[in-house]
Order: sequence, then C-alpha cells, then structure tokens
Amino acid sequence: MIIAHGLVYEENEGFSVKTIYTKDGRFSETSDDETILDASGCYVIPGLIDIHFHGCMGFDFSDATLEAMEAMARYELSQGVTSICPASMTLPKTDLLAICETAQHFHNAHPLDKQMARLVGIHLEGPFVSYEKRGAQNPDYILPADISLLETLQTASGGLVKLLAIAPETTDALSFIANVKTSDFGKDIHLSLAHTTSDYDTAKAAFCAGADHVTHLFNAMPPFLHRDPGVIGAAFDTQTCYAELICDGVHIHPGTIRAAFSMFGDDRLVLISDSMRATGLSDGAYTLGGQTVHVKGKQALLADGTLAGSVTNLMDCLRTAVSMGIPLPSAVKCATINPARSLGIDKEYGSIAIGKTADFVILDKKLQLRHVERAQR
Repeated sequence: MIIAHGLVYEENEGFSVKTIYTKDGRFSETSDDETILDASGCYVIPGLIDIHFHGCMGFDFSDATLEAMEAMARYELSQGVTSICPASMTLPKTDLLAICETAQHFHNAHPLDKQMARLVGIHLEGPFVSYEKRGAQNPDYILPADISLLETLQTASGGLVKLLAIAPETTDALSFIANVKTSDFGKDIHLSLAHTTSDYDTAKAAFCAGADHVTHLFNAMPPFLHRDPGVIGAAFDTQTCYAELICDGVHIHPGTIRAAFSMFGDDRLVLISDSMRATGLSDGAYTLGGQTVHVKGKQALLADGTLAGSVTNLMDCLRTAVSMGIPLPSAVKCATINPARSLGIDKEYGSIAIGKTADFVILDKKLQLRHVERAQR
C-alpha cells in the first residue's frame, strides 16, 4: 500500500509531508501493492494503543466472554485504537481466572483479524489495592499481594499479563514487587502503583524494587503537596517510570494536565481512556466491577459520587488533550509509542518506522477519522 502526501508523524521529528509504504504488513521502503491512499492535507499517525480501558458498547473485559472481547475490539479499532491492553477490576479469584482464560482464547482465535484491535496484553487493576483509595474497586475482593495467585493468572492468560496494579504500602507489597521482577513468569509484567495511600518514601522504595508505572496519575492517590509529594513526586524522580493520564475532561483539570506535561515531559506520560461499558452508548445505569454506575454526559459515578472510569475512548481523549493546549505531536506520542514502551512492545508497535507493524490512522485537520489500518500480522 502507498499512503501518499500526508503529514506523517515520526517520533522525534514531528509532522512532515511524506509518502510512506507498507509491504507484508510492515512499514517499508517500497510496496508491491499499487493501492494508493491519498492523505493530502491530512495527518498520518501510528495506530493508538490503549493500555487501560475496561469496556465499551455495553461490554466489559470482566464479562469474561468472547462476545465481549470481540465487540470491544471492533469498537476500539473503529475509533483508531489498533492495539489494546484491557483492564480487569478487583474481583473474586475465580472471575479473574476466567478473564485471563478468555483473553488467551480471544488472542488465539483472532491473531490476524483486520476488523478488530489487536490484543497485546492484560492489565490487572486489582485485587492488590488499598481499601482507603479503592475508588470504584469492590472492597469485598481486595487482597494482600499474592505471588502464587499472580503466577496462576499469568499461566491462565498464556503470558498476556503485562501490567499489574498494586498499592505499595499494603502488606508484603514491596517484597512482592521484587520477587515478581526476579521470577521467570514475571519478567514481562510491569508493576504499577495504583489505588494507594503511599507516601513518597514508600513509593520510591517500590520503584527501586522494580515498579515502573503509575496507574491514572492524580486519581486514587494522595495529592502532590509541597512537603509531602507522595506517589506523584516519587514518579517524577524516577526517570524509568511511565505515568498514565485520563484526559477525558472529567478526571483531571486542564491546568493539571498541562502541569503534568511540564513536569514529566512527553517522554513518560501515557494517555489512557479508562473507559467503561457505557462508552459509545447513551446515558443510563451500567455496571463496573459488579457495582452500579450512573452515566450522564461525560461523567460515570457510583451512587456515592465516586468517579467510576470514563465514557470517553482514547481517540477522543487525544482530541481533548489537544483542546487543553497539549501540542498534537506530544499527544500522539503519549497515545502511541509511549504506551508501547511502557508494555515493552515498542520494537513492533507504536511508531511509523521501517520494519514495524504497519498500523496507522489518517485524521483530517479537525482530527476526525478518515481511515484506520490495522495490519494483518
């Protein structure tokens, strides 16, 4: 395929008018296929990668059904998200096991389906979280860190678990992090500080033990204070750490989004949607992790007013970030190559570069979708 005359985004170079080629599902210097996509006057960016979302179109990853996985993957691809790492919730062990088994089934059943986003991992958001900062996580199923449970889930998933949320101040969490990172089954799992009351020193100790990620920065954690910088300060001081941001216009104030980009730069931030099953649908009552969520406009709330995920897909989050003053090249970087790097899949996905998988999206100047291509590989 030939993608002609588009404003192509390339990491560290930004946008420039170029013609690019794909061959056998990879970006190439030439193409045997004479099919031409005229991208004149449009942006050409890598396919987006959402490493933290729960559901959409009435379905949830935690439904643990092939039907849910297929519906979610189709919707995400329709919105320019070509690779997904969906998130579970704090649930009973049997439910978590079923989620992991279903994910492996989907992964094996649809490895090359161009009509669905590619499953590149599983994000276990819970059950090793803090009761005090549980947010929309069900408190009935919160557990202390358990390496045998994690190993069981990783085995059930066929090695798909890539992210694990953990509150580092909870019982044995620090030793758990170190043990996971030195285990054979955990070498590809990234530990993410999440739903936590942790102070700066404990968070820094977690990063030193092997954690390298923060789940939805600012949300479900202590605030960044001048004498108590907490998880946010520890993440800033840890150059190997990636931090997620929910740019749905609800979870974080625009000023805080801009401040985060000033603090962390666009090398370490990862845009996520944190979307739940109401995404793509109308207002009403839905569920998340077995709890009722009331959706009105862009807000999804538990009965007590607690935010319960978002109803905004990642492409809309990218648009919202740009509307908040984040430069388009930075927003694209944080929704493509940064999430790929945070999962350790950047050698294959996340950028338009010779040899990489040819996932790309064409946007018009108003950032509306013109074309989505998910390579058949």
